Amino acid sequence: MVIRIILAGWILLLIGCQSEIKNAKKVGNNISKKVKEKINIADIEVGIESYIAEKTLEGDGFFHIKNGDQELRLKLVRVHTEYLSNLGPQRHFACVDLADVSGEVYDVDFFLSGDPGDMDVTETTVHKLNGKPFYSWKQRKDKTWHRVAFEGASNDLLGIIEDKDKFEFLYKSTLPDLNKNAKMWIPIAKSDDFQKIKIKSLEVPGKQQMIEDKENNNTILLLELGPEHSGQKIAIVYEVERIEKNPYSSKEPNLDKYLTSSKLVPVGGRFGDIANDIIGLKQKNDDLMQARAIYDYIIDNMNYRKDGNHGKGDAVFACDSKGGNCTEFHSFFISLARSAGIPARFAIGAAIPSDRNEGGIDGYHCWAEFYAEGKWWPVDISEANKYTALATYYFGRHPANRIELSRGRDISIEQGPNSGPMNFLAYPLLEVDGQAVSAMPSFSFKRKSK
Repeated sequence: MVIRIILAGWILLLIGCQSEIKNAKKVGNNISKKVKEKINIADIEVGIESYIAEKTLEGDGFFHIKNGDQELRLKLVRVHTEYLSNLGPQRHFACVDLADVSGEVYDVDFFLSGDPGDMDVTETTVHKLNGKPFYSWKQRKDKTWHRVAFEGASNDLLGIIEDKDKFEFLYKSTLPDLNKNAKMWIPIAKSDDFQKIKIKSLEVPGKQQMIEDKENNNTILLLELGPEHSGQKIAIVYEVERIEKNPYSSKEPNLDKYLTSSKLVPVGGRFGDIANDIIGLKQKNDDLMQARAIYDYIIDNMNYRKDGNHGKGDAVFACDSKGGNCTEFHSFFISLARSAGIPARFAIGAAIPSDRNEGGIDGYHCWAEFYAEGKWWPVDISEANKYTALATYYFGRHPANRIELSRGRDISIEQGPNSGPMNFLAYPLLEVDGQAVSAMPSFSFKRKSK
């Protein structure tokens, strides 16, 4: 069923919470010029949290929502602050994750109306279950929006730009208070056969040094900092031209290194047993067919969810919980592939939204490659798990709308952190007086052409 939503002022296209975000467009001059009080993002966050808390209290400890014939009893997991939006006078949008008692995670879209301290929810829809969408959104020529059944959504609404893409990518962070000397390690994107990288600007404090990680072909920026750099900004602007990645030939001097264990990606043992069970009668087939069997197993047996000890790329956690984010999906795949004698490797960067041409990005995204038939085959299993219609596409392809920041696990360099090899590197790694300290970045982009 198609539902039209016409919003005066700024209209936000609601695509979803992950690599998807909502696109604002200016329409008409029929906006009321009298706004009681300017709304900021914090007001919307307070408004939706207060609403959910109130309804949870009324619902005997659960937030109740109808999803078709189902009555869902949910608990708040998180508000996606990166998607909170003011759509116009007294019109707002929030995207929230809520979980039921069985652990299923629902992505729920809320429309709100009202002023700060006096907001009410006017519309609620369940958008996703465990990362898999029930619908997408599309804009008509008359600037109205309508829901599109998932099976009717085009590739660009599902996160894919084929052929090529060109954009600016902004990597930002702010240093916390530093009461002692500190060091920070930041990945620096590099050009390769699939992405052309130019650093448009580099604004960083402290003493700077570029370090080459020859083992994984990474470049890492080391900053040496002191208390005088507290609160200072880090901003790196890249100009990126990227093409769609297909299976490709590459001269690798040593494939054996892609068959060994790393700290959170073990090889053999239980993973060898699972790999043997998955491959089964395909033992006599080539590595490509065996890799596809492992790929399909992970799609069928894992759920994309951000709970528990997720986000570390721990293959044991993935195997036990059958859930996690992109790092768990691809770590599990690499453990199983290597256990089956198939070289596999890890890379991380960011997925660039395909449905809009600028704005924020919801954190890092990672993927994997395996070696078969004399080529490296790119895979993105977490995206294939969300969009099963694209499972064939993501076995052997990565879309053009992404940027790779680094490769490898257990990254070890001279002048590395006191904590030892870096698990993987997408966000800045900050140590103050040798102790790890959080320094979360923000990613945004502006597309040059589409």
